Amino acid sequence: MALEVDGKTIETTENGYLVNLEDWSKEVAQAIADEDKLEMTEQHWDVVMYLRDEHFNNNGSEPNERTILKTMAKKWGTKPTSKDMYKMFPGMPSKQGRKIAGLPQSTRKGGY
Repeated sequence: MALEVDGKTIETTENGYLVNLEDWSKEVAQAIADEDKLEMTEQHWDVVMYLRDEHFNNNGSEPNERTILKTMAKKWGTKPTSKDMYKMFPGMPSKQGRKIAGLPQSTRKGGY
């Protein structure tokens, strides 16, 4: 599979994850979100950037749903619920978020 972004072909796996992590940009992330029919808000970007930061700065860390919730609660100053996060990322925040963040498909099982 592939995405066309700014005149470039970006290779993806059959599940929509980037083949080359270096191909990621906000424009590529938006194209992935568009494929998933997600309207990206500032809060979506907060989750995506957090997942990227964890992956690249913490030895490939794959935060689970609970960890994402706690981190976003601190960042946003409100306490989002699991339901709120699944409204944002119906394909599972830690998995769909990673896909939009241009990271490899999660190897974890379960949400918590």
